[in-house]
This record gives sequence, structure tokens and C-alpha cells, in this order.
Amino acid sequence: MRTSSSDEILNRLKAHYHFGRKKKDPFKVLITTILSQRTRDENTARASEQLFERFDTPEKLASACIEEVERLIRPSGFYHVKAERIRRVAQQILMEYGGTVPSDVGDLLKLEGVGRKTANCVLVYGFQVPAIPVDVHVHRIANRLGLVDTRTPEETENALMEVFEEKEWIIVNELLVTFGKEVCKPRNPRCEECFLWDLCAMGLGQIR
Repeated sequence: MRTSSSDEILNRLKAHYHFGRKKKDPFKVLITTILSQRTRDENTARASEQLFERFDTPEKLASACIEEVERLIRPSGFYHVKAERIRRVAQQILMEYGGTVPSDVGDLLKLEGVGRKTANCVLVYGFQVPAIPVDVHVHRIANRLGLVDTRTPEETENALMEVFEEKEWIIVNELLVTFGKEVCKPRNPRCEECFLWDLCAMGLGQIR
């Protein structure tokens, strides 16, 4: 449910952080998000850069040698599984969607290893379609701030769509992820430096 505090939280986040609206290549967003699973951002960036220097389209990746793909994405971890997965995704895109990444969430969820977070990332960052990608970090922060009271990322996604207007969905992920990296860290959140502390039950408890 939308409240005055949820509006104020979003307004402060927008005032504090610059967020990009530039549309990215949907295929690269899709593959990068798969590579990002269970690894650090810097590892994802390195693996993605190496991969796309050689295989930057569904056509190229679909016919790539699996051993070479594994070597290129090794920094992302779990590279055997991820290499098979991303090549299979590229093949599906070729065979089932004519080489074009689908822009429908239902079609995206049919791709190998693609869940709601990945599908929503493609919608937001690849197509600029309103959606709210929720990973464990967005789930944690939304609950800490009291925006939602949920147990799973899936519940959080549905709840956040009720909290914020649809026109705002597209920026929610980027703002909360950035806030989580800089301030609301998983361990030892920087409550004393937080510009949302007075709106956050956890922050008020830490500072009092």
C-alpha cells in the first residue's frame, strides 16, 4: 500500500542518486544477469566483458565452443553450469524467437535458468518496460525500511508494485540496489550516516 513515508523514501533516493534511463542491449542484459548469480559484481563485469568480446549476439553464442565459453566466464564462478545455461538460452532465442530476445515476461520465463528477477531485469534495463526486479538485496532493504513485510523476493515484488506507482517501478531496483551497496549493507549497515534513518524502524532503533 502506498503511504506518505513510501513516497518520501522514494523522493529522497531519487534526490540522492543519479539513475540511468538509457536502454541497454536486451541480450547482454539477459546474459549478464545470469552470470551475476551467486557472485560479486566485479566478477560479473570481468566475465561479461570477456564473453562479449567474442560472443555478443545470440547467433555467435549459440554455436560457440562450450570450453571457450567456460574459459571466458570463469571469473563469474560456477562456470560449467553457467556456460551450458547461457549457450542454451542463446539457442532458444534463435530457435523459438527468431534471434530476438522476447519482451514479454511469460516468454522470458520460458528460457533456461531465467526466473522472475532475471526476466524483470531484462524488461527494465533492456526494454524500459515497468517492472521491479527483486533479488535478496532489494528484498532485505525493502523489509528493513518497512516498505513491505514479506518473507520471499516474490512476495516483495508483488508488495512493492502496490507500494509504488507503475511509472516509478522502472527505477526502484537501481535505487535500492545502490542504496544497499553504499549504505544499507547486509552486515553493519551505516545507519548513523543514512539519509533515510528517520523513516526506518531499524535505523531509529540503531541510533537511539
